[in-house]
Amino acid sequence: MNVVLGDRLRFAAEVGAPASLCRVDLWAAEKWLTCDDNMAYVPQFRRDVLDTAAWLRSGEGSPLPFAGLSAAATHRRLMQRAGDDDEPETDYQLRCRFQVLLWGPTTDNLTAHLFREEDRLLITLSFWRKEHLLHHPEDAGAVFVVEIPAEEFVGILEGMATALDAS
Repeated sequence: MNVVLGDRLRFAAEVGAPASLCRVDLWAAEKWLTCDDNMAYVPQFRRDVLDTAAWLRSGEGSPLPFAGLSAAATHRRLMQRAGDDDEPETDYQLRCRFQVLLWGPTTDNLTAHLFREEDRLLITLSFWRKEHLLHHPEDAGAVFVVEIPAEEFVGILEGMATALDAS
C-alpha cells in the first residue's frame, strides 16, 4: 500500500510498501526529485527526515541572505563556487547553512536550499548529476522554487516518517 502526502506543486511524497529498503518518491515544484534513485534505506532516511522536521519545528531556518536577490538568484549565487578547490571557507559555510534534503543517496542527485520567512519556507532545488542532465536536458541550469507553509512541510515530513515506521 502506498501513502501519498502533500501536493506535487509544492512538496509531495509517496511512500511505498514497508521494508528495510522502501520506494520513496519525492516531488517539488512538479519535478520528480527521486528520479535517479527512489529506494531509501529506511532507518537512515527516516531519521534524516525526522531530524529535518524537528529542526524546522524548533523555528530554525534563516531568511534569504542577500538583500534584493530572489530565491532562485540566491541559490545560484550560493552554488557559484561550489566544488571549486579555491572556494573560500566563508562561502562554503554560508552555502552549507542553507542546505536541506540531505537524506542520503535518495536525494543526492540535487542541491536544495531552504530559506525561512516567518511561517513560510522557500525551498530552491537544482539537479547536478551529469547522467540526470543527459536524460533531462531541460533541467540543466534550472532552479526550481517552492513556497510552502512551514507547518505543511513539517506535516508531510512527519507523515513520511510515520509511513516508514510501518517497515
